[in-house]
Amino acid sequence: MTIIQAIILGIVQGLTELLPISSSAHLFLIPWTFNWDIPASFDVALHFGTLLAIGIFFFKDWIALIKGGYNIVVKREKTTEGRMFWYIVLATIPGGIIGFILDHFMEDYLTKPMIIAIALIIMGIILYLVDKNCKSKTEYKDMTLKQTFLIGLSQCLAFIPGVSRSGITMTAGRVMGVKRESVAKYSFMLSGPIVLAATIFKLGDFIEYFAMADIAGIIAFAMGVIMSFIVGILVIKFLLEYLKKGSFKIFAIYRIIIGIAVIAICLMR
Repeated sequence: MTIIQAIILGIVQGLTELLPISSSAHLFLIPWTFNWDIPASFDVALHFGTLLAIGIFFFKDWIALIKGGYNIVVKREKTTEGRMFWYIVLATIPGGIIGFILDHFMEDYLTKPMIIAIALIIMGIILYLVDKNCKSKTEYKDMTLKQTFLIGLSQCLAFIPGVSRSGITMTAGRVMGVKRESVAKYSFMLSGPIVLAATIFKLGDFIEYFAMADIAGIIAFAMGVIMSFIVGILVIKFLLEYLKKGSFKIFAIYRIIIGIAVIAICLMR
């Protein structure tokens, strides 16, 4: 893996992880298209970069959530932040467990360009139809346990490359009438525990990579994470602002175009 490849993939990760267009699909398809040799652990490292972006951008929110969650248990003080903290905890459990179980299955059977292309197209169509036809009535602070848990449960489908974790959670939220900006924020917050757990789980792979890599390889690894972090910060700010008036239509169209392009490349090869 070269430094240029790492920077490109870092930028791609920062863009695609937080937009509903599937980072796992892009991080597989780009090396596949250009025949790049990328370490398996680099995928999780790039996700850690966007995790840092979410943690820093929503730093005050996370502090308030943690304090609120603590106060509910210890001081019996009920607040919106405390309620949302435990909603996120409960919503993370099903996605985390199923993601862990299906991790190897996904790598062996689902990382096929044609399957990814079909998932991109189908999810793009669903995202467009749901976003167009569902009402926007629930704010982030008013989300219920049922809404937050079902959004978290929808993450189980994200083990399929091309579905997109943010894409499926935002779609599930829109089905239940959550406003676009609100469901995007909740989707970002919900991703934190899952990505953190995946990073810890893959820690052994990181250590093995650094033990074997030369200076250039270590620099490339670091540059990818840094770019993922920087672009992630910018994308969060952009999406939350854009969704105040815009829709998910542009992302649905992009998914369909990319899916068709991948199918065309598969047929030509």
